[in-house]
Amino acid sequence: MKFRLFIVSILLISVAACSGSKESEITTSSDIRAEDLQEHIGFLASDSLNGREAGSADEAIAANYIADLFRDYGLEPAGDDETYFQEFTINTSLLNNPHATNADSGEKRISRNVMGLLQGTGESEEYIIIGAHYDHLGYGEFGSLYRGPGPRIHNGADDNASGTAGVLELAEYFSENRPAMDILFQAYSGEEMGLLGSAYYAENPTLDNDKALAMINMDMIGRMTENRLMIFGIGTSEDWEDIVLTANRDSLDLDLVQDGTGSSDHTSFYYQDIPVLHYFTDTHTDYHRPSDDAEYINYEGEALALSHLSRVVEYLSTITGEQLAFVEAPGEQRQSMSLDGPTLGVLPDYGYEGAGMRITGVTDGRAAANAGLQGGDIIIGIAGKELADIYAYMGALNDLEKGQLTTITILRDGEEMTFDLQL
Repeated sequence: MKFRLFIVSILLISVAACSGSKESEITTSSDIRAEDLQEHIGFLASDSLNGREAGSADEAIAANYIADLFRDYGLEPAGDDETYFQEFTINTSLLNNPHATNADSGEKRISRNVMGLLQGTGESEEYIIIGAHYDHLGYGEFGSLYRGPGPRIHNGADDNASGTAGVLELAEYFSENRPAMDILFQAYSGEEMGLLGSAYYAENPTLDNDKALAMINMDMIGRMTENRLMIFGIGTSEDWEDIVLTANRDSLDLDLVQDGTGSSDHTSFYYQDIPVLHYFTDTHTDYHRPSDDAEYINYEGEALALSHLSRVVEYLSTITGEQLAFVEAPGEQRQSMSLDGPTLGVLPDYGYEGAGMRITGVTDGRAAANAGLQGGDIIIGIAGKELADIYAYMGALNDLEKGQLTTITILRDGEEMTFDLQL
């Protein structure tokens, strides 16, 4: 494909030509500020917002905060009825039991996506989507991994105040350094309850999905270590790898993953045949726990991730959908990674692409640690079932019950080992 042969040279020439001037259509990323990220995350992940559970009054405060900043940055309302909001309904009876037959039972909540459109300087009818979810777990009724006494606030600083802050910082940056192409900035709710907000938008778009050149998602981008940045979705266009590698001018250790789906909002757009990227700095022991607080965020690291993303967007604004064609990502793609059964207390290595599921760590006192598992182990079987990947792992656990005694098989330094496992 001739286009692929020229990506690197075109991007390098474009970046070199702009020299950081705000009058240029393609700029450097010198105005992405760690202190702005700290301010946004400090507000969104404060105790005063009680964990931003979808459909709550505290989530509405977060939504208004985002919308007010979109307005301040000069973004046009891109929601319903010329507002920044798109409302959808959450039925909590379906969250507690996805197989419920009485959908009229349970509490119904109104939640909102927040959306603003930045007009580009060019004439293209295409646009780029930059999104992140802004909801979290509240006091942990849905999705918490906390097993301590009593409910506690889950502030979700990394998950996903970090991604929301990224949307806000990029909205401000591009409002001052307008690219040629329009950018639709989105903050979704209901992600923690099953990608509800992004799925609703994808099925009820306020702009034509066919004009969306690409969707770039940010979820948990606040815990960068050793300059490592994971980018999913590389397999959704033949040209993504060249683009993201060429944009890497900060010596980031890029871990590129082919998958176009997973447990975040880019999945909703992949199934609309839109090329996607998903930025992620990996999971950690505070994931879905009350300890995911702002004090642990690496703000300078997040600024590096956003600088990389901004260079990708600056390049995308110079091309067309014909040049960034959607392709189905290799391997089996799933709507989401849903775990309804017991949990083991492991941290998956989401960048691992071999057979089974490699883990980076275990939680003391939980099933995996009690069985003798260690960071670096590759889980290849549970209850006698061979596991091809993380999806098979979650499917196997969904078939088991808490308290059940079974077995788990791993590879450790190339040696296969089987342990008794008490769930």
